[in-house]
Amino acid sequence: MIGSIRGKIILKQERFVIVEAHGVGYKVALSPDTISKLKNAEESFFYIHTHVREDAFDLYGFTEYEELEFFEMLINVSGIGPKGALTILAVASTDTLKRAIKTSDLPYLTKISGIGKKTAEKMVIELRDKIGAVVTTGSLQGELDALEALKSLGYSQNEAREALRDLPAELDTNKKIKEALKVLGKK
Repeated sequence: MIGSIRGKIILKQERFVIVEAHGVGYKVALSPDTISKLKNAEESFFYIHTHVREDAFDLYGFTEYEELEFFEMLINVSGIGPKGALTILAVASTDTLKRAIKTSDLPYLTKISGIGKKTAEKMVIELRDKIGAVVTTGSLQGELDALEALKSLGYSQNEAREALRDLPAELDTNKKIKEALKVLGKK
């Protein structure tokens, strides 16, 4: 199995990159957030999850080992495959997702595209004890309120989530909205 890849980005697409390492190009699926930070012809390093099926051999890449570990926890939940787990990781930071699971915040989890109530419940039941201590500063309700406020201003759920993704959890709702609007204004 492939555990990591270091090489040059020779092609960027919406959901994957081609990384050339020692003359071989590897197609690596990444989150849109990670792809947006990469540049063509740039040397990059990814931790890799190799997913082998009867009809496919897929590589999923992560810049942080913690993301890889959380991804592997997610795909062990019945009903969540690698593509779904990558979608989940694309909408919020691993800390935010872990906090939502640890506190059994089903309304937050079901706001993620493709996650229904039953899948959210499975995530909580199967992962709550596997997730270590999580810093619980900040309210997920505040993040939900900020998300709804951005959506009411005309932004899509994905645009709003992406803008809120890397904001500090300790910000109050109003500050989250202001900071997210700054991020969205730069695009």
